[in-house]
Amino acid sequence: MGKKDASTIKLPVDQYRKQIGKQDYKKTKPILRATKLKAEARKTAIGIKEVGLVLAAILALLLAFYAFFYLRLTTDVDADLDQDED
Repeated sequence: MGKKDASTIKLPVDQYRKQIGKQDYKKTKPILRATKLKAEARKTAIGIKEVGLVLAAILALLLAFYAFFYLRLTTDVDADLDQDED
């Protein structure tokens, strides 16, 4: 029974350490909250890479569209020129 009685009595050093730990937690809580908000904003924000990829995809689509019509129209014009020469 001596051990149970000894474990219930806390040493002043342990109480002091616990109090300091609580104070440190209170100090770091706003810092943790700010870090969490920054991480959340970073996850939800559209990054430069995503914007660049979208712009590159649009540019590639426009280039393919332009090339398709350019090649289609130039072959039609060449065919009309060849028929006029005969």
